Amino acid sequence: MPRVAKPGRYSGGEIGQYIKERGEVYIDFAFAFPDLYEIGMSNLGVRILYDILNKIPDVWCQRAYCPWGDMEAALHEAGLPLWAHEEGLPLDAFDIIGFTLQYELSYTNVLCMLELGGVPLRAADRGDGDAIVIGGGPCACNPEPLCDFFDLLVLGDGEEVIVELVDLYRAHKQRGLDRRLFLQDAAQIQGVYVPSLYCGEYNPDGTLRELRPVCSTAPHKVKKRIVRDLDAAPFPETLVMPYIETIHDRIVLEAARGCIRGCRFCQAGMIYRPTREKSAAVLDAQARALFKKTGYDEISMCSLSITDHTHISEVAERLLKWTTPNRVSLSLPSLRVDAIDEEMLDSVYEVRQSSLTFAPEAGTQRLRDVINKNITQDDMRNAVRAAYSRNRTTLKLYFMLGLPTERDEDVTGIAELASDLIGEHTRYKHEQRDLGNIVGGSAQATISCAVFVPKPHTPFQWEAQDSCDEIVRKQRLLRDSINSRKIKYNWHDAKASRLEAVFARGDRRLGRVLEAAYRTGARFDGWDECFDFARWERAFADCGLDMDFYACRVRDPGELLPWDHLDMGVSKAFLLRERRRAIEEERTTRNCREGCEACGAGADCEMWTGA
Repeated sequence: MPRVAKPGRYSGGEIGQYIKERGEVYIDFAFAFPDLYEIGMSNLGVRILYDILNKIPDVWCQRAYCPWGDMEAALHEAGLPLWAHEEGLPLDAFDIIGFTLQYELSYTNVLCMLELGGVPLRAADRGDGDAIVIGGGPCACNPEPLCDFFDLLVLGDGEEVIVELVDLYRAHKQRGLDRRLFLQDAAQIQGVYVPSLYCGEYNPDGTLRELRPVCSTAPHKVKKRIVRDLDAAPFPETLVMPYIETIHDRIVLEAARGCIRGCRFCQAGMIYRPTREKSAAVLDAQARALFKKTGYDEISMCSLSITDHTHISEVAERLLKWTTPNRVSLSLPSLRVDAIDEEMLDSVYEVRQSSLTFAPEAGTQRLRDVINKNITQDDMRNAVRAAYSRNRTTLKLYFMLGLPTERDEDVTGIAELASDLIGEHTRYKHEQRDLGNIVGGSAQATISCAVFVPKPHTPFQWEAQDSCDEIVRKQRLLRDSINSRKIKYNWHDAKASRLEAVFARGDRRLGRVLEAAYRTGARFDGWDECFDFARWERAFADCGLDMDFYACRVRDPGELLPWDHLDMGVSKAFLLRERRRAIEEERTTRNCREGCEACGAGADCEMWTGA
């Protein structure tokens, strides 16, 4: 341990962890996060499910994280397996190993953790005495590239289905576990997908011809799970307190799940439908409980669009009554500029000095209409002016390059928009000077540009990603368009985004590519210092597959997609209608509160009209 960076990543023993007597435990569950400890400890979903599982008397859920390269080497050198934090139990000693799949570029870390833990890599090679390997999280909405390695996957909300799975496992274990029978029974639980019960066939051109069940009890369409009442949903009253600083070292409150807006590139906004909210009273009670147990001095409200919470003013008012005197800052991320008002900014800036952060996504109104962003330049000017009036002059602006129908004027429009919003500060100063008020300083903006990745279950799932050369050209065009030292420009690696798109829209054939890259050293591909695109190019070439086939090809609306058998609550008819409005008509769609668009959520949604 003294020979590796940050030994606190691996030491365990944190305050707040669950410790149980071995004689009380019947089911050992390892919650595996395929990234560093600092990131996994910040994940809200892990915190929630860890608490749920450990409140079941005969279940002990322990945590495991992917070791950094120095620790992986040390484990190999010492002949030690990867272990879980609470008890030091190796992964191959657990009954169930659950991975949360947050990001496509963490897939090689899944393989690394399984092999380091002594678990057979491929599901087909596991016997009745081996752990059941399950996965969940946003990437489970198209898990096909991972199907070789997972026994089952959970679609949608996990709070209820994870308890049902554990109950089913207990019943099978009590009568002598037969892995095959357990998986067949698990497939009967809504939200559970068992890949081994399905078989795919391909056309000569490489497209998918058929993906069918091979077992009569396996559903033809696997429907996701939805937790309807967030107020009644389990939420931890205490947290495991890390010994080292984590990415989000704070209290995180989930204010809502889902989004009413329907941005056409946004997978989360589609797969987490319908929108559900927690009440102000419940959020206040949960925040108070966690503050009392942890002493954190920051609370962050977690939501895809926090300003769309119908009672956000009441939430902020309740929290500020006790957070302000206790010097606890309240963070409201995911602000929409068309919903920011002076009261909202006062809440944000009550304790903590912070920049104004929002995501225009595109530099021109035409392209914002294409992606259904539904904000205007005037909305943004009004938002920054309100911030300037409170002496907040630092802006963070998030955009995407490579969006469908994007033109060069849309790219240069990003620089023009940033310049205009900075210029609004100059105009504001002049107006105040005319009124006899002196305003000093100047505004600054940081532009961060991601690369568009077509994601499953979105209206843009059929669209092509730009080639790497084209993305680099656009990145340079934007860089050359920025003519102010007040604007800082950050951009994402086009090649990493290419690999993300490949696995986001991939099929089962990518399993062998994933394993080939892993065997040649691929780890932590989401980290710049670890990512090696040439390694992945060799793996694809060795497996006879083409990245561009998955990432850079416009898919025909009639093509069978690898995830078509997974029902995430949005219908293909709705997605195609949204695609037509974007590509052909360049017009927006109203948000859910303005009127129901029959997206497919149906009776699960409170705003459904029955149409």
